[in-house]
Amino acid sequence: MTTFVDRVELHVAAGNGGHGCASVHREKFKPLGGPDGGNGGRGGDVVLVVDPDVTTLLDYHHSPHRKATNGRPGEGGHRSGADGKDLVLPVPDGTVVLDAKGEVLADMVGKGTVFVAGQGGRGGLGNAALASPRRKAPGFALLGEPGESRDIVLELKTVADVALVGYPSAGKSSLISVLSAAKPKIADYPFTTLVPNLGVVTAGSTVFTIADVPGLIPGASEGKGLGLDFLRHVERCSVLVHVLDCATLESDRDPVSDLDVIEAELAQYGGLEGRPRVVVLNKVDIPDGQDLADIIRPDLIARGYQVFEVSAVSRKGLKELSFALAKVVDEARAAEPPAETTRVVIRPKAVDDAGFTVTKEGDGFFRVRGEKPERWVHQTDFNNDEAVGYLADRLNRLGVEEELMKAGAREGDGVAIGGEDDAVVFDWEPTMMAGAEMLGRRGEDHRMEAPRPAAQRRRDREAERDELLGEYEEFDPFED
Repeated sequence: MTTFVDRVELHVAAGNGGHGCASVHREKFKPLGGPDGGNGGRGGDVVLVVDPDVTTLLDYHHSPHRKATNGRPGEGGHRSGADGKDLVLPVPDGTVVLDAKGEVLADMVGKGTVFVAGQGGRGGLGNAALASPRRKAPGFALLGEPGESRDIVLELKTVADVALVGYPSAGKSSLISVLSAAKPKIADYPFTTLVPNLGVVTAGSTVFTIADVPGLIPGASEGKGLGLDFLRHVERCSVLVHVLDCATLESDRDPVSDLDVIEAELAQYGGLEGRPRVVVLNKVDIPDGQDLADIIRPDLIARGYQVFEVSAVSRKGLKELSFALAKVVDEARAAEPPAETTRVVIRPKAVDDAGFTVTKEGDGFFRVRGEKPERWVHQTDFNNDEAVGYLADRLNRLGVEEELMKAGAREGDGVAIGGEDDAVVFDWEPTMMAGAEMLGRRGEDHRMEAPRPAAQRRRDREAERDELLGEYEEFDPFED
């Protein structure tokens, strides 16, 4: 059963915003008390947070689809809908977030680092919020905005101070098992280690982490063997330790050639040229292994490497190696720039965020793209003529109609607002008429201005009486 996963494809969907409510206040003797529809709630976000207690992406391997809750719709009586709950997904330290095209969205290093993978949709406004002195009784409300939905890739790059690299069966797992409390799988065949192993080493007052990277072979930088699956785990390590097998049973291999092959693969992968290197000659407890170590040691020292002879079985040289690594780690930490206090950066949008573009995509067809026009389209109920008219007014005030005329649009041309997948297409008219104007000015309800029926009947009776009195006064009984 898989217990370690360091790359997953995750499908995240933020919550949709709740719809606004179109409601009119009613009570006894007051059937039309004005609009009182509440606003819809905001949809929940999908948030990635670095959790030091999480070491693998296994949970997302088994459940790759994650969705936040939707916002609740508004209700009458000025009651706004509840906001959707944010979905918080813990990820290991060192997780890199990429989009579907492979571009890096976030490099999450450090406890508590946060990245919003999906933005929740805004809630729609109720008709109470849409009311104005000129629009006293809106008969519509705005729909909730859909939440952001996309596919992302999570890649884990191990965060450790020291990385053990080398050929398969060089003894890296045995070495990390005696240097730390890690218990990796150890066997007498190649590629025993299929996942990186982490261990904590204490040497004097220095505590550092050490990672056992699965065995590399020629062509690893091109994906051969375990290849690129685990070369990325070396990127964040401060010190590289070459573990060379001095007791290999393969006649065409020797420790020096192994070192050259691994260095060539690291150079081909790139970005590791300036890392400190340490060479460990392993398995010197075997007589032939000690003899080979004595032969190649001067050559390695001449190349500028620190060389240590160790044996995971007899524990020879392990203490010297651990303290030497602690010294190199301390030097690497001292060379790093001081950590800066995390600052909260607020980047408000520009006041003029109403930018949009009008593009001609064919003979008689135009496309409108922009944050506001696309959001307004998503929030419009096209089954309500008054809501469609309200959308037309907003687009006209934004300047869309003017830009269409400048682009050469004529009456009857096709206009699409939005992208390829979710665009709204209509035949353009220079002055959009939605049918709501037949009811009067948009947003007005003539019932609000009409007199009460009882008062009207009383006035009608008074008018009839006045008319009869007038006729009686004009009658003269003595007239011939």
